[in-house]
Amino acid sequence: MLLLSIKIQLRFCGQSSLLSSRMDNNQTIPNPIKAVRAIRKSTDTNTKRKARAKPNPVYQQEEEIRPTTSISSNIPILSRDFYQIDALDLAPRLLGKHLKKDDVVLQITEVEAYRPNDSACHARFGITARTAPVFGPGGHAYVYLCYGLHTMLNVVADKEGVGAAVLIRSCAPVSGLETIQKRRGLKSEKPVLLAGPGKVGQALGITTEWSNHHLFAPGGLELLDGPEPENILVGPRVGIEYATAEHVTALWRFAIAGSPWISAPKNTLRPP
Repeated sequence: MLLLSIKIQLRFCGQSSLLSSRMDNNQTIPNPIKAVRAIRKSTDTNTKRKARAKPNPVYQQEEEIRPTTSISSNIPILSRDFYQIDALDLAPRLLGKHLKKDDVVLQITEVEAYRPNDSACHARFGITARTAPVFGPGGHAYVYLCYGLHTMLNVVADKEGVGAAVLIRSCAPVSGLETIQKRRGLKSEKPVLLAGPGKVGQALGITTEWSNHHLFAPGGLELLDGPEPENILVGPRVGIEYATAEHVTALWRFAIAGSPWISAPKNTLRPP
């Protein structure tokens, strides 16, 4: 029942009494995407993109893949074109969407955008064995290990050669709770189960071998459609103190307003 309640609250954000009580002081945002574009304009005025990197041949044999409907669900898989946009635009659009692998389905509740010319983005190192996937075409997974322990799932954004991605920071469970708990080694239904990027990777049971995996066709790890949240929160990204001041303070972290399934720190998030 708790899981069903959480799912309902996320799908009807702003309509339940629980979310309303959490959001009494938040501004209603009729169009979150416009708000994000305003943020990008304010931080992007004097920024120019780097020259595009050379295409990675690993992606050039996938032209016949077509988006379809998930085999075990009536929820459509997001098409390849969905990802062919700036990471700062893609990030808020991923909120409310679903990740599926095996019997586990998660709803995305918190993300961070990483862009070209971004001193916090792995693309700043150029194309290496580790970072090559982030330079691929949008719609693929980029998976890396943080501190050699935590598996971090990113969704590659934009055109091939750009070098941009969106980190999945937190999710809410939709199905497969027992599998999630087993993989996490934690018998809980509370947000601690999935509030954090390493926890999401562990719950999905992925490793770095899932880098380059396409998310827009059935099989393995899929990214499915979901409802757009009525209200979002924005804030600076987490754990990037090494970046330049401009990028440390950039409001490129996004979360569903009122959701308990958000990682710390929460006090840096606010309405746009």
